[in-house]
Amino acid sequence: MKILTTGEYYGQMKREVSLQGVLLSEYDYLTAQTDWHYHENPYLMYVLRGNLYDINKKQQTCCKSGSLIFHNWQEAHYNTKETYYARGFHVEFPRNWFEEKKLDAKLWEGSRLLNHPQLHSLFGQLFFEFKCQDSFSGLSIELLLLHLCESIETIEFTPTKEPTWVQSLREILHEEAENLNLESLSQQLGIHPVHLSRAVPKYLGSSLGAYIRQHRIKQSLTYLLDKRHSLTDIANICGFSDQSHFTRTFKYYLHRTPSSFRKQVL
Repeated sequence: MKILTTGEYYGQMKREVSLQGVLLSEYDYLTAQTDWHYHENPYLMYVLRGNLYDINKKQQTCCKSGSLIFHNWQEAHYNTKETYYARGFHVEFPRNWFEEKKLDAKLWEGSRLLNHPQLHSLFGQLFFEFKCQDSFSGLSIELLLLHLCESIETIEFTPTKEPTWVQSLREILHEEAENLNLESLSQQLGIHPVHLSRAVPKYLGSSLGAYIRQHRIKQSLTYLLDKRHSLTDIANICGFSDQSHFTRTFKYYLHRTPSSFRKQVL
């Protein structure tokens, strides 16, 4: 089985930045199907463009544009590329990084998709600083990495037994969030409004409104990387009332306008 050492990935490297042992890199994926392999270090991968499948001995995971996936170092897997063009952004950690930063290394096992929109907002900021590389980017990246990993532990890795209705709630919020109110959600889920209002922050990590807004920002990141979509188009596709609303919300979560983000990362 092939072992990919530090900074080694299938494809063509476009850019690479090293910061205190953490390696950030951007790759064009060229191989239709890789060999079975595993990586020397744990890493996060964000699919910037294209569709991939990530296959290990337990499952096959569809990674569309905008997917964020974590791989630990011991996870053997291979990838297939389902589109002609595909590109990804990686953040690779030395094995001792989690312990040095007082994170629980035991939680960082296996591989999984990271779906919470808050994590995608943080990763979007990280990608911006990776592309920007001005005099403030090093400190910004260091702080964002800590914030991101602490958030992953809290949101994705800390065991929480969810009621079955929570996944149904996520699907509703992702697909039909317009004109929702507490009463209609309560009826659809069969949950009392008072219980629903108390339970949502526990299981979603935020209020309903914040979760919906962050989910729409998560969707917008993929479209911003494609020049074919105007900002007005993206606002409409992602469910914002207009471009102004999109710009205000994006700036709140990513601390810059969609146009400045697009200009830098492209």
